Amino acid sequence: MIEVYIDGGSAGDPGPSGVGVLIKGNGVNVNASVPLPPMSNHEAEFHGFIQALKLCKEHELKVLSVRTDSQLLDEAFDKKYVKNEPFKSLLNEALELVENHFDYVFMKWIPSKQNKQADQLAKKAIQKSVEKNGSS
Repeated sequence: MIEVYIDGGSAGDPGPSGVGVLIKGNGVNVNASVPLPPMSNHEAEFHGFIQALKLCKEHELKVLSVRTDSQLLDEAFDKKYVKNEPFKSLLNEALELVENHFDYVFMKWIPSKQNKQADQLAKKAIQKSVEKNGSS
Protein backbone atom coordinates (compact mmCIF):
# COMPACT_ATOMS: atom_id res chain seq x y z
CA MET A 1 0.00 0.00 0.00
CA ILE A 2 1.19 3.48 -0.87
CA GLU A 3 1.47 5.97 2.00
CA VAL A 4 0.32 9.50 1.21
CA TYR A 5 0.84 12.38 3.64
CA ILE A 6 -1.00 15.62 2.92
CA ASP A 7 -1.15 19.06 4.45
CA GLY A 8 -2.66 22.35 3.40
CA GLY A 9 -2.23 25.74 4.92
CA SER A 10 -2.69 29.44 4.47
CA ALA A 11 -1.01 32.59 5.71
CA GLY A 12 -4.21 34.31 6.78
CA ASP A 13 -7.89 33.55 6.60
CA PRO A 14 -8.09 33.78 3.69
CA GLY A 15 -4.50 34.24 2.64
CA PRO A 16 -1.79 32.95 0.33
CA SER A 17 -2.04 29.19 0.50
CA GLY A 18 -0.31 25.99 -0.48
CA VAL A 19 -0.29 22.24 -0.12
CA GLY A 20 2.34 19.67 0.62
CA VAL A 21 2.11 16.09 -0.60
CA LEU A 22 4.44 13.22 0.27
CA ILE A 23 3.91 9.90 -1.51
CA LYS A 24 6.02 6.86 -0.70
CA GLY A 25 5.97 3.12 -1.16
CA ASN A 26 6.55 0.46 -3.84
CA GLY A 27 9.57 2.36 -5.18
CA VAL A 28 7.64 5.62 -5.48
CA ASN A 29 8.88 8.73 -3.70
CA VAL A 30 7.16 12.02 -4.55
CA ASN A 31 7.50 15.32 -2.69
CA ALA A 32 5.30 18.15 -3.97
CA SER A 33 4.83 21.77 -2.88
CA VAL A 34 1.94 23.36 -4.74
CA PRO A 35 1.14 27.06 -4.27
CA LEU A 36 -2.54 28.02 -4.25
CA PRO A 37 -4.40 31.31 -4.54
CA PRO A 38 -5.66 32.94 -1.36
CA MET A 39 -8.13 30.75 0.54
CA SER A 40 -8.83 29.44 4.04
CA ASN A 41 -6.72 26.81 5.74
CA HIS A 42 -9.59 24.30 5.57
CA GLU A 43 -10.03 24.86 1.83
CA ALA A 44 -6.29 24.29 1.38
CA GLU A 45 -6.58 20.94 3.22
CA PHE A 46 -9.21 19.76 0.72
CA HIS A 47 -7.05 20.98 -2.17
CA GLY A 48 -4.15 19.00 -0.68
CA PHE A 49 -6.20 15.82 -0.85
CA ILE A 50 -7.25 16.53 -4.43
CA GLN A 51 -3.65 17.29 -5.45
CA ALA A 52 -2.46 14.06 -3.83
CA LEU A 53 -5.11 12.05 -5.68
CA LYS A 54 -4.11 13.64 -8.99
CA LEU A 55 -0.44 12.84 -8.37
CA CYS A 56 -1.27 9.25 -7.43
CA LYS A 57 -3.40 8.93 -10.56
CA GLU A 58 -0.47 10.19 -12.69
CA HIS A 59 1.75 7.51 -11.15
CA GLU A 60 -0.96 4.87 -11.67
CA LEU A 61 -1.17 4.09 -7.96
CA LYS A 62 -4.43 2.33 -7.08
CA VAL A 63 -4.36 1.53 -3.34
CA LEU A 64 -3.68 4.44 -1.00
CA SER A 65 -3.36 5.04 2.71
CA VAL A 66 -3.78 8.79 3.12
CA ARG A 67 -2.66 10.55 6.31
CA THR A 68 -3.92 14.00 7.24
CA ASP A 69 -3.77 16.19 10.33
CA SER A 70 -7.11 17.79 9.35
CA GLN A 71 -9.95 16.32 11.39
CA LEU A 72 -12.44 18.17 9.19
CA LEU A 73 -11.11 16.53 6.03
CA ASP A 74 -10.87 13.10 7.66
CA GLU A 75 -14.46 13.23 8.93
CA ALA A 76 -15.80 14.64 5.65
CA PHE A 77 -14.15 11.85 3.65
CA ASP A 78 -15.31 9.19 6.10
CA LYS A 79 -18.92 10.41 6.08
CA LYS A 80 -18.86 11.47 2.40
CA TYR A 81 -20.46 14.68 3.64
CA VAL A 82 -19.47 18.15 4.77
CA LYS A 83 -21.85 20.79 6.07
CA ASN A 84 -19.99 23.92 4.96
CA GLU A 85 -21.05 24.92 1.45
CA PRO A 86 -17.59 26.05 0.23
CA PHE A 87 -16.16 22.59 0.93
CA LYS A 88 -18.93 20.55 -0.75
CA SER A 89 -17.64 20.94 -4.30
CA LEU A 90 -14.08 20.14 -3.16
CA LEU A 91 -15.23 17.00 -1.34
CA ASN A 92 -17.29 15.95 -4.37
CA GLU A 93 -14.28 16.43 -6.66
CA ALA A 94 -12.16 14.26 -4.37
CA LEU A 95 -14.85 11.57 -4.08
CA GLU A 96 -15.24 11.48 -7.87
CA LEU A 97 -11.48 11.00 -8.29
CA VAL A 98 -11.50 8.20 -5.72
CA GLU A 99 -14.47 6.44 -7.30
CA ASN A 100 -13.19 6.67 -10.88
CA HIS A 101 -9.46 6.05 -10.51
CA PHE A 102 -8.63 4.03 -7.39
CA ASP A 103 -9.27 0.55 -6.08
CA TYR A 104 -9.11 1.56 -2.43
CA VAL A 105 -8.42 4.80 -0.55
CA PHE A 106 -8.17 4.76 3.23
CA MET A 107 -7.79 8.00 5.18
CA LYS A 108 -6.47 8.29 8.71
CA TRP A 109 -6.17 11.34 10.94
CA ILE A 110 -2.71 11.77 12.50
CA PRO A 111 -1.37 14.37 14.92
CA SER A 112 0.48 17.30 13.34
CA LYS A 113 3.78 16.10 14.82
CA GLN A 114 3.52 12.97 12.65
CA ASN A 115 2.90 15.05 9.52
CA LYS A 116 5.99 17.27 9.63
CA GLN A 117 7.29 16.49 6.13
CA ALA A 118 3.99 17.37 4.45
CA ASP A 119 3.74 20.46 6.66
CA GLN A 120 7.21 21.63 5.54
CA LEU A 121 6.23 21.08 1.90
CA ALA A 122 3.02 23.07 2.45
CA LYS A 123 4.97 25.94 4.07
CA LYS A 124 7.30 26.05 1.05
CA ALA A 125 4.24 26.24 -1.21
CA ILE A 126 2.74 29.05 0.88
CA GLN A 127 6.00 30.98 0.58
CA LYS A 128 5.90 30.53 -3.22
CA SER A 129 2.30 31.81 -3.18
CA VAL A 130 3.31 34.84 -1.09
CA GLU A 131 6.16 35.63 -3.51
CA LYS A 132 3.87 35.19 -6.54
CA ASN A 133 1.01 37.26 -5.16
CA GLY A 134 3.15 39.86 -3.40
CA SER A 135 1.33 39.66 -0.07
CA SER A 136 2.04 38.16 3.32
